[in-house]
Amino acid sequence: AGVAMFTGKANCPYYAKAELLADYLQTNLPNFRVHKITQHPDKWEQWLHDICETNGWEHRQCPIIWRELLDRGGKGQLLGGLNDFLDYVQRYYGTTSMMLSEELLNIAEENLEAHLEIVKEDEEIKSLIKPMQIWITSASVPICYHLIPLLANGEVFGMTTEISIHLLDTDQFKEILHGIVMEAEDMAFPLLCSISEHTKIDQAFIDADIIIVLDDVLLNLEVQSRENYIREVGEICQVYAPLIEKNAKSEVKVISSGKTFANLKATMLRTYGPSIRPENIIAIATPWESAAKATLARKLNMNAAGVKDVIVWGNISGSNYIDLSHAKLYGYDCAIWGPPNFPRPLLNMIYDSEWIHSEFHSAQSTLSSRVSRYTAVLPAHAIATVLQYWYHGSPTEDIISVGILSEGQFCIPEGIIFSMPVRFQNGNWEVVTELEINEKTLKVLGRLSHELVQEKLVALKEINEMHPYEAETNST
Repeated sequence: AGVAMFTGKANCPYYAKAELLADYLQTNLPNFRVHKITQHPDKWEQWLHDICETNGWEHRQCPIIWRELLDRGGKGQLLGGLNDFLDYVQRYYGTTSMMLSEELLNIAEENLEAHLEIVKEDEEIKSLIKPMQIWITSASVPICYHLIPLLANGEVFGMTTEISIHLLDTDQFKEILHGIVMEAEDMAFPLLCSISEHTKIDQAFIDADIIIVLDDVLLNLEVQSRENYIREVGEICQVYAPLIEKNAKSEVKVISSGKTFANLKATMLRTYGPSIRPENIIAIATPWESAAKATLARKLNMNAAGVKDVIVWGNISGSNYIDLSHAKLYGYDCAIWGPPNFPRPLLNMIYDSEWIHSEFHSAQSTLSSRVSRYTAVLPAHAIATVLQYWYHGSPTEDIISVGILSEGQFCIPEGIIFSMPVRFQNGNWEVVTELEINEKTLKVLGRLSHELVQEKLVALKEINEMHPYEAETNST
């Protein structure tokens, strides 16, 4: 048992003669099998050198023909070129080829055309399955280190989606970036096509499908005023936004995260990048959601995964309001029985209403310091979770808090990134506008909106004063 292997240049008449004879034998003899590998003329010499070196053969002609001995293992048995094959067929099968030279030249020409067409089709198919390009800014921070395995293990984008990760930071963090790249490569994720480090800002965001902005400022109000920190954030966005418009894909998704000014970063990227789709710029509020759910679960002595629809309103990394009026409990062990998917309103289950009105809401400052101390694992998990929802949808009835560009929902002013309840579906999100909002909550939302409007105005004012001509151009 064996297979005759034929390889030659696509435009070679001798290869055409050998393969036609082989096709005839395969059709007429039950045990004769053929496998053909056609090579482009430009690649033939290198391919021939490599195969001969691997198998220890001496052969310099086109075609090369050998037998793969399937029943014996090991390397194949070299038959040689066209004349060797004709002798072999005459000796064993009593037949030969009577094709004329002119006919063979025509067939060789057709072979080349067919080969080029196949190569073109293969390249078109490969272009359709290019890996997803993910850029991470300020990539030396610990969040990035924990985020990479979550993005590369297949759970976020699916087990058939390959990704390429680009780490962007300044020259001073080059060694850290290099270490992350080496470690990620050592982990050999099947879906991670490549991971690379970048320190040249003008090359940032090339072909980006997703951009994750992790830039933070080290907030110390004893050293600098809040206005100066806001100016820093505005300047970072003033650099990033035009590069995103210039280099990234038109449908690029931009995610703002970090300990400080998450909303403002997203707002300023939108301000300085007007051609970026507004619905594709979001800020991550999930760490706050998770921390609030865990606090409630501890009070109720239950699993935090059963606490749903806790809403984070407002400025994610500033003044925000954690709204429990729509929260539900699943799988909570209490006097009211029901199936596992039976929801119980959270406020009905906490009989100590004083705890809600005093301890929980007054504990928000403690919650705030706890969230700001989360350096890596929870924020990384939050980004991965939101990306998974964005691409594959969130659980049907669940409400997710996300900072999005306001269009006036819930009487929130337009033009600021404000955290509010959304659902993800079919690659998009939609605001859960059917929620009933009481008057007390509306007043809180008004106060939170004012803070974010002021942040935006301060950022624009500070930058206008530093770059009056550019600011005038941008506002125009």
